[in-house]
Amino acid sequence: MALTLIVPKRFGDDRGWFAETWNAQTYAKLGVADTFVQDNQSLSRPIGTLRGLHFQTPPHAQAKLVRCLRGRIFDVAVDLRKGSPSFGQWIGVELTADKGEQLHIPAGFAHGFVTLEPDTEIAYKVTDYYAPTCDAGLRWDDPQIGIDWPLSGATPLLSPKDAGLPSLSAFESPFAYDGTPMTLRKV
Repeated sequence: MALTLIVPKRFGDDRGWFAETWNAQTYAKLGVADTFVQDNQSLSRPIGTLRGLHFQTPPHAQAKLVRCLRGRIFDVAVDLRKGSPSFGQWIGVELTADKGEQLHIPAGFAHGFVTLEPDTEIAYKVTDYYAPTCDAGLRWDDPQIGIDWPLSGATPLLSPKDAGLPSLSAFESPFAYDGTPMTLRKV
């Protein structure tokens, strides 16, 4: 299943710029045909704030469309689809407010990010409502996944919940592999 990195076109002049950040018809042509039902936004004050790795299990699994409103993040998706040749593998990209990149993460992937600048804000659309009974996550530093977080040896700032998440080896995936290996498609 393709993760999709989208860079919306910006129309600028001496006042600033304008960009269309979501258009169902345009994004469907790019392969992102999800129906989003909820928008979320977070602010992380210190550099090195790490949130994740989060996901929701079926029947409330969520696809996400993530963008950075202020600052910069290193955004990560981990393949959790049982039977996938890329199960447990990750892809990471930098998302910035300056360039406006967006990362589409299909359902069946864990998501996390670390802030690279102070006072970083992100916004993301999701395809299902928050369901506490389906809320799940994995350790950010699981050696089986082996994410190369750009922390320069620093210890990230984690929530107590994220610090206590289980490893991938303790996770029995409910996500089905659809026959498509994980790739990153840039449009």
